[in-house]
Amino acid sequence: MVYDTHALAAPPSPASTGTPLVEVRDLSVEFVSRESTTRAVNGVSFSLAPGEVLCIIGESGSGKSVTMRALMKLHPAKHTRISGYMRVADHEVSAHSEREMRDIRGSHISMIFQEPMTSLDPVYRIGDQIAETVVHHKKCSRADGYARALELLKLVGVPSPERRLKAYPHELSGGLRQRAMIAVALSCSPTLLLADEPTTALDATVQIQVLVLLRRLQQELGMAVIFVTHDLSVAAQIADKVAVMYAGRIVEYGSVADVLQHPAHPYTQGMLASTVSGHMRGQIIEAIPGSPPDMRVRIEGCSFVPRCKSVKPACRRGTPALVDVLQGHQAACANFV
Repeated sequence: MVYDTHALAAPPSPASTGTPLVEVRDLSVEFVSRESTTRAVNGVSFSLAPGEVLCIIGESGSGKSVTMRALMKLHPAKHTRISGYMRVADHEVSAHSEREMRDIRGSHISMIFQEPMTSLDPVYRIGDQIAETVVHHKKCSRADGYARALELLKLVGVPSPERRLKAYPHELSGGLRQRAMIAVALSCSPTLLLADEPTTALDATVQIQVLVLLRRLQQELGMAVIFVTHDLSVAAQIADKVAVMYAGRIVEYGSVADVLQHPAHPYTQGMLASTVSGHMRGQIIEAIPGSPPDMRVRIEGCSFVPRCKSVKPACRRGTPALVDVLQGHQAACANFV
């Protein structure tokens, strides 16, 4: 399948020279309980330039959302072990206390969550929730916070914004709630926006509207965006770069055109082959066999071995590192070593 990687007229990727806005090196996240340890993320590294859009794709349970929440330091400290280096602008995330992170969240890093109905507080009006964020970070008056809330609802295309300010979340449709969630995330002009599958719960028409909106706002405001999804068509429409995650690791990384039009890792190839296209009427879809591994069990060798059609002895001897397939295009596969 060939994806149109310019569906939303994405601008060229920013130059990769200079200091990246986001830098993640060897990030690992483990969830610890009395019964077991779940190794959700294992040695993830990537960087992101100002104004760039990175899409992280993969099956449910691959570690996408865990990585995003680690960047926001949202995992409960009591049951989570995090190692590695994470920096956003001038802030080394792992070095900040929870109190310091409260000031960084919203003002420097914001997040759009997957389901706005559970992210927005049901007992507060939409205007109150947006204004509260503005007042806290900008140290302005309540009236100024409400003025900014109205401005943001207009920015994200909410009809009758004056009336929606006084509405409760349950009084809005799914699409309007998601736009309100985007307004909350943008309220303090963050330099990095994290979007955790923000279109999953929406119907196809509203999904396209939200994607167009996010891409337009990203270009107008100059934000860097990390967009998490399991939908390859969404990645094709919004991303500059793509990172493919499997079993807590990045197994392929490169420009959206390289990864989706010339996939190198067998897992990426399998995802593309198992995606429905309008040109495939009457054809049998070839699904990836098997299931993702149990992350409570330590994996020896490549984690994709049980599902891969191209296994060779080297695949079982150690975890493959990301190596260059082409310039700027990497894959973690023994076939390229």
